[in-house]
Amino acid sequence: MRKLPTFREDDGMTTVEYAIGTLAAAALAAVLYLIVTSDAVVAGLTALVERALSVKF
Repeated sequence: MRKLPTFREDDGMTTVEYAIGTLAAAALAAVLYLIVTSDAVVAGLTALVERALSVKF
């Protein structure tokens, strides 16, 4: 019976994988920043905070 080839453990990302992962994270951060700073989201968050602050206890 033949043995299957053994693969060495891959403890971390290689340089190219690290670079692609970093670029993907930066792109996601940029998209989220654009969404959060859009006029609709800012207006919604402002209204939510104003409503929360105007509640009488």
